Amino acid sequence: MPDTSTGQDMRDAESRDRVPDIVIITGMSGSGRTQALHCFEDMGYFCIDNLPPRLVPQLAELVGINSGVGRHLAVTCDLRSQGLFDELTDTIRQLGEHELSCKLLFLDASDEILMRRYNENRRRHPLAVPGESVEHAIKRERRQLKDARAMADLVIDTSHMRTSALRARLSAAFSELTEQQLLDVNVFSFGFKHGMPSEADLMIDVRFLPNPFYDPEMRYLTGNDEKVARFVMDNKITRDFMDAWLRLLDVAMPGYVAEGKARLSIAVGCTGGQHRSVAIANATAAHLKAQGYRVNLFHRDLPEAVATAAHDAATGER
Repeated sequence: MPDTSTGQDMRDAESRDRVPDIVIITGMSGSGRTQALHCFEDMGYFCIDNLPPRLVPQLAELVGINSGVGRHLAVTCDLRSQGLFDELTDTIRQLGEHELSCKLLFLDASDEILMRRYNENRRRHPLAVPGESVEHAIKRERRQLKDARAMADLVIDTSHMRTSALRARLSAAFSELTEQQLLDVNVFSFGFKHGMPSEADLMIDVRFLPNPFYDPEMRYLTGNDEKVARFVMDNKITRDFMDAWLRLLDVAMPGYVAEGKARLSIAVGCTGGQHRSVAIANATAAHLKAQGYRVNLFHRDLPEAVATAAHDAATGER
């Protein structure tokens, strides 16, 4: 049942109820198959590029697609010859016999757009024979892919589609995760004295907040300890800051989702990475999790800070 509409037909309940075990990606050269495979990789699929169709059942067994662990497979297949198309038909039948669900995704684009992409990239069309024009190679490829397009479960025309829009379309059809959950968010604390984080997309400096270090009872504790967390969070300066900081995130995060960003790193820094940054990073991660984001929380310099604090406590330094 091919779907050639430009709307969001694959957003329906059928797509959400049954994400396929295997997605086979094919289509016109230059239509975005590689970008699509990257999107599937971000969605957690096990991905293989340019795999002969006859190897799909063996690969599915090898990586445990039918093991009940909820793993999914996405492969791109070059189907420009009739022999490979026949292979594809047999492969889908074999997968069905093994009770593995499979969807065929066909990516397309207009001839004019494909020619423009090849001209801009200065790449040779992979189907072209010596002396053949890009235009002729595209038309010949389209004829050879006619049957594959007709049997596709979903056809997407990428002629005027940004990568973020393609990502949204694919996630709606083939992911069990929400768009928010597809954004992999890393929130981490760090200490400026241990070096600036190079991987941060957003970085906030909280060294202006009251410092528990100067209280002897909290000097050797961390922002994970309740006493330190209360000290950091329960004052007007922090409350005013958190109100502004979380409102900023509430504005920015949906924008990152809409742009199709796959990963976002948020760094929170204080002097040593032991007290204030840890408490604020914890609160930031909790807020984002409550908003439905998939968040990884870690404290980059906390092990070193704890080790230093233990040494200083034992030797009476500081």
